[in-house]
Amino acid sequence: MARQQSQRKTVRLKLPVQDGDLDGLEIGTVVYLDGVIYTGREGVYKKVLEQGADLPEGLTVLSNANFHCSPAAAVEPDGSYSVGGVTATASFRFSKWMAQWLQLSNAKIIIGKGGLSLEDYRNILVPAGAIYLTTVGYGTGALLGRGIKGVKAVHWLEELGNAQAMWIFEVENFGPFLVESDLEGNSLFEQQGRLINANLEKLYEGLKAPALSRYGETDNRKDELI
Repeated sequence: MARQQSQRKTVRLKLPVQDGDLDGLEIGTVVYLDGVIYTGREGVYKKVLEQGADLPEGLTVLSNANFHCSPAAAVEPDGSYSVGGVTATASFRFSKWMAQWLQLSNAKIIIGKGGLSLEDYRNILVPAGAIYLTTVGYGTGALLGRGIKGVKAVHWLEELGNAQAMWIFEVENFGPFLVESDLEGNSLFEQQGRLINANLEKLYEGLKAPALSRYGETDNRKDELI
């Protein structure tokens, strides 16, 4: 008999999101995006927040979704751009810029991998009415690339390079992503990590003492790593 699989709730969001669009969006929900997104990571944050550069004109009207990623993009001989894929980068590295960036850009969706801390969700994203979307596992760069329909503009490309420049993409059915944090500051990673840690000791019940003191062969995190 075929195993019955549970179906995750799936939504498509039109960008820029409007008031109410994110209400009731639960952690673990699968999300696809339509509209315009932009990339912005440490290079852009330093350029704008630390060096005082202006945001590209019209950006806050065009999009309120900031993707932490490195695009596999190239400039064609005719001046157009080709994008083979987009690879998310770890968002927690950008924590110190998030509060300022959300205030300045009015971003309501942050996309990346690894997430932010629970404190950042509750102290930074929640007051700004923003959520965090995480990519689904590794190796999805090419899959996400299929959702990019065109490059509307690129800013600071020569100065910052491909990975750090701000790319503005027109996207359709762009995803899948998972809702990692919601408008209440709940975190999928934190929730599931708590469940796993609560049962971690049970995995080692009845086993012999570890031969080596390295994690994975002992349930004591204070043991020396070899």
